[in-house]
Amino acid sequence: MKDAVFIYSEEQLGYSFSDTHPFNQKRIVLTLDLLRKTGAISDADIISPRMATDEELLLAHEAKYIEIVKKAGRGEISNEVGSVYGIGTEDTPIFKNMHEASAMLVGSTLTAVDEVMEGRSKYALNLGGGLHHGFQGKASGFCVYNDSSVAIRYMQKKYNARVLYIDTDAHHGDGVQWTFYDDPDVCTLSIHETGRYLFPGTGSITERGNGEGYGTTFNFPIDAFTEDESFLDVYKTSIEEVAAYFKPDVILTQNGADAHYFDPLTHLYGTMDIYEQIPRIAREIADRYCEGRWIAVGGGGYDIWRVVPRAWAQLWLAMKRLPSPTGNLPAEWLQAWQDQSPVPFIETWQDPNPLYEAIPRKQEITEKNAQMLQRALQIVRNH
Repeated sequence: MKDAVFIYSEEQLGYSFSDTHPFNQKRIVLTLDLLRKTGAISDADIISPRMATDEELLLAHEAKYIEIVKKAGRGEISNEVGSVYGIGTEDTPIFKNMHEASAMLVGSTLTAVDEVMEGRSKYALNLGGGLHHGFQGKASGFCVYNDSSVAIRYMQKKYNARVLYIDTDAHHGDGVQWTFYDDPDVCTLSIHETGRYLFPGTGSITERGNGEGYGTTFNFPIDAFTEDESFLDVYKTSIEEVAAYFKPDVILTQNGADAHYFDPLTHLYGTMDIYEQIPRIAREIADRYCEGRWIAVGGGGYDIWRVVPRAWAQLWLAMKRLPSPTGNLPAEWLQAWQDQSPVPFIETWQDPNPLYEAIPRKQEITEKNAQMLQRALQIVRNH
């Protein structure tokens, strides 16, 4: 059995709305190149994905919606018609071969699932996945098909697995949550910036599941301007307690890198410190409860030059049990990409300290997050 596999092919780059759209898959290329130039990955670690079939997409999407996406990608429907289904909008514009590109990202996550669930690899990483806002019959927030929702249903159906889904994107993992809101065998846990200020506006602690699924949905909405220590306190405490309570067979983590201070779409004050620790804690939990079965996908992350490659590289390093590097990034990598970047790179693995001016409300924010954490974990602690 391998320690870890990295799911990638250039076909993942076909998921592209426009040159100016904030969702830019070049971040996968940048991350993979950084890992190569660090000497942390070889061609033997990389597995090409397959495309998801329509039958697989139907595990989490409606047939009519899939047909609309196909037609949109062939130029057969207008933005006006598409917008009823969430495509052809400013957030999620129509692009050529939209269905094929979207199905490839879903298939990439299913490839990762099979590698882990069939025992060929302990861990698997698909940075092309993590499209957590997609709904059964509607696109939303840059997400056409929801690879995580399809993958979870696939794991239930094919492997009879009990799945813990952990989402640390700064935006609430709404599409995955609502898909499994009444399912007692899937637990969704989302740590995100409060919906008071940020898309999609959901993810309050009172969203706990429905019917038989009550008590298997967990939300941890942190305050805007939350910093590393408070973020990590919420993350570590919540996943340790929820995993012990739910006892999963497998863990799927969504790893948006948009809780960083530099991210242009959010208001959190994370640094590289959180991205070093998030995957190592997830791996520990998977080793403890799931015999190591851990699948990780990408997600948000809109500073593709200074933040995402460094943050996502940490996922692979954690899977390979390599230490987090210190000091300078490889000079070769900096030279290869700096001319394309509109901003000067951070040239070190860690962020400069301090990265930003001290926040006057730090104590208040920290206390507020701690109180939220206590309330959100009541079900677990009263169990």
